[in-house]
Amino acid sequence: MRLDSISRLRYFNDIAITGSFSRSARRLGIAQPALSIAIKKLEEETGLKLINRADRRMTLTSDGEVLLTHVRRILEGLTDATRELTELQGLEQGEVKLGASAMLSTYYLPAYLFAFKKAYPGIRIRLYEAGTDTLEQMVINGELDLALIRSEKPHDQIRYASQLSEQVVACMPKHHHLAERESITIEAFCQQPTVMFRSGYYLRDSVEQRARAQGLSLNVQFETNLVNLLMNLVKNEMGLATCLSMIVENEPLLCTRPFDPPIPLELAWGWKKNHYLSKASQAFLGFFEK
Repeated sequence: MRLDSISRLRYFNDIAITGSFSRSARRLGIAQPALSIAIKKLEEETGLKLINRADRRMTLTSDGEVLLTHVRRILEGLTDATRELTELQGLEQGEVKLGASAMLSTYYLPAYLFAFKKAYPGIRIRLYEAGTDTLEQMVINGELDLALIRSEKPHDQIRYASQLSEQVVACMPKHHHLAERESITIEAFCQQPTVMFRSGYYLRDSVEQRARAQGLSLNVQFETNLVNLLMNLVKNEMGLATCLSMIVENEPLLCTRPFDPPIPLELAWGWKKNHYLSKASQAFLGFFEK
């Protein structure tokens, strides 16, 4: 297969992910007209119309959907072959693309990342931060090697390892009147002003779903995915938040209380089934199994 044909397949796959020529052009680092020409040539080579360009949001044709399945198999095969050839040189080089939420990236992962880099200084780590639903889809799309995602409802295209059990808890100043309780209800939480992660994050969605089931709604005063900002807003009494208890262990002004009933969060490292897991990724997983 010619190199320019491989590039066109990569471009086509990226457009299918983003749903946009302009977004893909930015992600791929090429000019949008060049991307359009490459896709046009791919259509000429295959004799198929692959993309509905007239739609407000670019969509694939039925032929494009069929081709995409084969394209992803081809690209995965090429990636696996490249990795295997690289790994003949041992673990002195390579790359691991990881995904985790902003909170876990800040408070849970650093010690493991430092230890891994000390053991394998030649391996590059790329960390992508997003909500668990987004990360799960990125694993399925082959955009990430490993991601720390929810595992209570396993996806049939993902394998899981090294589970982490946590609870979603309410975060508040230590002098807040709800801090006197051992646990708080969703109803009590909804009666307070809150500062929350944006929709799409389990720390927001799990509480919102339970509130909705009781005919309640959150009193959201501020939204941000910046963990440090969220904690500072709570300290300054802008509202309560949801978090994992690990992030306030060293915060003298804050405390957490579990919900009643509890809101469990089961997490695990996930990777795509039938997808080659590089030696570097396997070595990284090993740090969580010790």
